[in-house]
Amino acid sequence: MQITAAMVKELRERTGAGMMECKKALTEAGGDMEAAIEAMRKSGAAKADKKAGRVAAEGVIITRVSNDGKHVAIVEINSETDFVAKDDNFLEFANQVADLIIEKHPADLEELKNLPLGDGTVEEARQALVAKIGENIQIRRFLIIDVEGGNVGTYLHGSRIGVVVDIEGGDEDLARDIAMHIAASKPMCVSEEDVPEDVLAKEKEILVAQAQDSGKPAEIIEKMVQGRLRKFLGEITLVGQPFVKDPDQTVGKLLDKAGATVKSFARYEVGEGIEKKQENFAEEVMAQVQGND
Repeated sequence: MQITAAMVKELRERTGAGMMECKKALTEAGGDMEAAIEAMRKSGAAKADKKAGRVAAEGVIITRVSNDGKHVAIVEINSETDFVAKDDNFLEFANQVADLIIEKHPADLEELKNLPLGDGTVEEARQALVAKIGENIQIRRFLIIDVEGGNVGTYLHGSRIGVVVDIEGGDEDLARDIAMHIAASKPMCVSEEDVPEDVLAKEKEILVAQAQDSGKPAEIIEKMVQGRLRKFLGEITLVGQPFVKDPDQTVGKLLDKAGATVKSFARYEVGEGIEKKQENFAEEVMAQVQGND
């Protein structure tokens, strides 16, 4: 059977694959469109597996608030390049996943991957997208907060930083301001009581070692350490940080004036903690040239 340009065009539109790949699939399938699509999906899944080991440190952060305002969610979905992170197909998938999270409340990533999406599951849709786009795509993490305070704030800095915050008291403007502050200032937790013991102990150990190098008496060293520890706690706790819109007052003072309390928050930044591969294109080209010798 003759493979026409119209047939190749249709297969490209239905699969998103390249022209030569579509023509080859149609030829091998004897012009059977559905058989060609099935074969390409199978080969595409294999390609997706090969791409799974590649570093995906770009992507998007998406937030969602449930219709009743009782739940708020945040999710990070990664791609290999910023270019793909702006692709309409990638963004559609990311938004569908965010919608599922706030609607279905999966307990973990494994449960999320098995939720129905389109004609299959979330995982099958992810693999199909990998085959279509040609990059490793991963749902890295998500969090659902059950709202206690009743006042939800969300903030997105572009699509790379996202914050959700649950506040008791205040109003929507305050909640958004606090979310914006968290995006900019990266607090570790709400207050001193929330700082993990191991973090506090490690910092105190470092401060004691620094102070002892000064050669000052023990009682002076203790005062130095306590002073620096208070400064450290002010830097890493939300209520201790200077408010970004008005550095003359802390976030804690701002909340007190509004009669508000932050119950919990989450801040996601695309790719944080992922070790990105450092590319040396000159070395890569040289290796290819030498390999061809």
